[in-house]
Amino acid sequence: MTTFGPLLTHLCDDAALFPPGNAPIADAVPAHAVHTAADHAPLVGSFVFPAGRLGELTELLERQPYSGELELSLTVPAGTAAVAPALEKAATLDSVSVTALEIAVPAEQTVDELFAALDEIYSANPELSVFVEVPRDERRPEILARLAQTPYSAKFRTGGIVVEAYPDEAELADAIRTVVTAGVPFKATAGLHHAIRNTDPETGFEQHGFLNILDAVAVALDGGDNAAVAEALADRDGAALASRLKDLSDEQATEVRGRFRSYGTCSIADPLTDLLDLGLAPSSVSPISEGTLS
Repeated sequence: MTTFGPLLTHLCDDAALFPPGNAPIADAVPAHAVHTAADHAPLVGSFVFPAGRLGELTELLERQPYSGELELSLTVPAGTAAVAPALEKAATLDSVSVTALEIAVPAEQTVDELFAALDEIYSANPELSVFVEVPRDERRPEILARLAQTPYSAKFRTGGIVVEAYPDEAELADAIRTVVTAGVPFKATAGLHHAIRNTDPETGFEQHGFLNILDAVAVALDGGDNAAVAEALADRDGAALASRLKDLSDEQATEVRGRFRSYGTCSIADPLTDLLDLGLAPSSVSPISEGTLS
């Protein structure tokens, strides 16, 4: 059986439905089934699915039943109030299980209201992993501080379709070091299109690399300050970065992934190609092209 080791196993959540990929649901769902049966399957995590589109999933599965179990990480952009009806809807679907919730925090919700609602959700669904999409506003410090006293994890946006959606190295370094120091696991989403820090040739956006985030977590765990974590996030030397990550022991890699759980990617092909090019994926695994899976 192909193994990606403790550093990379289930690192890439399949967010094919989301920008900039925006794959049609009729293509993305069967493609996920192929990913989870392929040689690169150990790299692939949950299928990230928006709560507002569960009706579409119902219609698709009636026409085209899913082979196996479709594990969803359910995004709930409307916030905690929308969680219960979404879970009720998902529970009616055959061959579908929700394993995680990714809950946004509406602008009008106070921190006290957020955590009271999260506690209600968790008490009713203790088997689910709960990720709170931490807003980039004045509530962020208090939310991060209070997450440390709970079973909930953080979710950080690392990009998007506008330049303002991308936190710079200093902002992301502060967030990563804060949660690592506090022992709060986190996941990331958006903008992590490649393994290494890069400048997108079409948009000019400065994009974080998912391997940079792994390295930044390792630096934070080793006691690095914000400047050292930011330096890891800014590193564009793929060979050097890959070498440092290869040198991690299995115990260290497991600890890194205990903090950085996964990230959402609209393409499984791109990270797999990057990992193969950097010598971090098993050489027995073949590269793939998105849209050509069968």
